[in-house]
This record gives sequence, C-alpha cells and structure tokens, in this order.
Amino acid sequence: MEPELPVRTRRLSLPSVGLRLSERRLLLIFVDVLLLMAALVVALSLRTDLLPSVDFLLITWKWPVTLAIVWFASAALFDVYNLARAASTTYSVRASGMAALVATLVYLAIPWFTPTLVNRSQGFVFVLAGVLLIIIWRATYAQLFTQPAFQRRALIVGTNVDTVTFVQALQSRFAREDANPFRGTGHVLLGLVASDSQPVQETAAGLPVLGSPDDLVRLTRTLCVDEVILALPRSRELEPALYEAILDCRELGIELTQISTVYERLTGRVAVEYAGGDVEMVAGVEDSAFMRFYGVTKRGIDLVSGLAGAIVLFLLIPPIAMANALTSPGPLFYRQQRVGLGGRPFRVIKFRSMVPDAEKENGAVWAAKNDERITVAGKWLRRLHIDELPQVLNVLKGEMSLVGPRPERKYF
Repeated sequence: MEPELPVRTRRLSLPSVGLRLSERRLLLIFVDVLLLMAALVVALSLRTDLLPSVDFLLITWKWPVTLAIVWFASAALFDVYNLARAASTTYSVRASGMAALVATLVYLAIPWFTPTLVNRSQGFVFVLAGVLLIIIWRATYAQLFTQPAFQRRALIVGTNVDTVTFVQALQSRFAREDANPFRGTGHVLLGLVASDSQPVQETAAGLPVLGSPDDLVRLTRTLCVDEVILALPRSRELEPALYEAILDCRELGIELTQISTVYERLTGRVAVEYAGGDVEMVAGVEDSAFMRFYGVTKRGIDLVSGLAGAIVLFLLIPPIAMANALTSPGPLFYRQQRVGLGGRPFRVIKFRSMVPDAEKENGAVWAAKNDERITVAGKWLRRLHIDELPQVLNVLKGEMSLVGPRPERKYF
C-alpha cells in the first residue's frame, strides 16, 4: 500500500515563484533602499529648489550612496537580513524600525555627504517617512512572502540519521521561538524518498516516506517539487535506480542540493556530523583572483560601515553609561576572549549587560532567556542588539567582519 501523497496546492503561474534565499535577500535589500530613497525625495520635495532631476542626481550622487552605506551598517547591526527572523512580523518590525531610525538619524548628522536641510520639518519628515515605510514593507513581507505560493517545495532523498538530525534541528524549540527557518527561508518539506528500493518504514523524522527511487521522478512532477535535498549514505555506492532517478531530476531542471549545503544555508552553521568522510567539504573552495578581489572589497565595506557604526557608538555611550550606572554600577564595557579567523584569539568588546563577575560562581555558561544575571538596562540592550555595537571597533581593527561566522569562545 503506497503512502498518501500530500495535497497538491495551486501554484501561481509566475516564473520562479518559489523564491530562493538569495532572491529573498535581494528583494529585501532592493525595496529597503528604494523606500529610504523615496523618504529622502519626499523630504527634499518640501524645498522647491531641491526637486530631483537628472542633472541634479548626477551632481549629488554622494547623497544616495551615503544613505545606502549608512543603511547597510545599521541593517548589519540589527540583523535585519536574517531571513528566519525577517519572517517573524514582531521581530522584523521592531528590528527594521530601529535600523531605519538609527540610519536616518546618523544620515542627518553627516555633513557634506548629505543634503543641507533648510528647516527641522524636513529632517522630521525624512525620519518619519523612512521608519514608517520600512516598517510597513517588512510587515508586508513577513505576512505575504511566507505564504505557500512563494515557498520552495522540497523532497528529501534518504531516511538515514543525517535526515533525522536535519529535520530535528530546523524544527527544534529554539528554531520555533526564533521564527521557524522553514517559514523564514521559504522551504516546505513535502516528505521523504527512501534511498533503497524497498522502504522499510512509513515515516521518518516526523515526515512521510512517499516511495522508493523508482517513484522520485513521478513525485517531483506530481507535487510540483522545486528542490530535491540529497541525504545519501557516504559509506557505499548508490543503487543504479537511485542514480538514474537523480540524473532524470537534473535533466528536468529540478535543483539538487546536498543536505549539508541546505543546513548551512538555513541555519548559518555547518553541522560537523555531515562532514563525515567528505574531503571536498573539509578542503573548501579553490582560491582565485575573484576571491582575492572579494576579500579586498569586503574589507573596504567593513571599514566604511565600521566608521558609520563608530559614530552611532559614540552618540549612544553617554545615555547607556548613565543607565548602567543607575541600574548596575560597574564597568561600561565588557571584554571577552573569542576565536577569530585562523584560530587567532582576540578580545571582543561589548556593552556590559550582566552584573559584574557574572561567571564567578558557575563559570562559562550560555545565557538563558530569563537569566537573572542580566541587568535591567542589559535586557533592553540585548533586545535591541545594542550591546554588540562596540564590536564595530573590532571590525575596524580587522579582528571581525560584518559578514561571516559568529566568533565564539574557545570553551564552547
């Protein structure tokens, strides 16, 4: 008896409706920048001699470029391009709204690179329009682009321990609390296909086993599958039927992806157990001229964004120092050793959000949700991600980068 297939949902007749991760980020970036530019134009339109024209834009190109740079620095600070979190309306509205507020205020404080506003009303309109437009757009994205019509429908080939680990990690309690990664990155898991000709179970990892390798091509057509995720055993060769089915899927234009690659895309982490005996995964990509150019460009962006972040940092130091002094007297900054690129240790700088000597009794442990060690001011600093703002100094020193894996303590 064959397992019952999931109900086939009606798809919109649009090309590439199932948005990929890169397409989602590009969509967010494009609309964010466009709306901030629109807010700037609205503010400038209050002064008739600054109405945009072609010649005007050619002369004042530094204004929109500066606005984009300031926005990207603020967006990195508040992590607004985390796709899983962008799918949570509450988180996305709060984080993107704060990012827009900081970006517009910092933009107004930069001389020469920004337009000179005649009166305060122009600045007020710019900040208000920028924040409101970003909030409305992000709320719309969280509600609209997480609907089934914009999600990628996926099958997993393989019912081994890698599959179980993969599904459990993405449906864990932490994942649900922090916006489900499946919802945030647009994946709908339809079920599993056994890697053997004779499936011995009807369900695995909470998903139905829909068939054997002989059924793979039929299932991809019947279920309108966008992506086939391969969780195949590494210890032996594939069965001829499975190998032929995978080749057929490739010829049909269906995207084939290793489970380790999907896990990294969705979570931002690499599961060590997936590496196994895969030498190619451990060896990494080959160095090239493009990678060197990318490294230089990335460092340049880090420097420019770090300088913009440093301006925000020095503006926020006085009120944060006062709040810390009133709620929990002690040092303003907290320094902790982390492991950086190539295993090099460095001391990361953060605003102190816990009581002094928080690890004196229990040592190094992960911070809990209602951790008693967190101060009153620290709760707000953590909620708004402002506690990590001093790390822009680590970025300027070259110890960290705005984009990349999170540096962690050697103990963890």
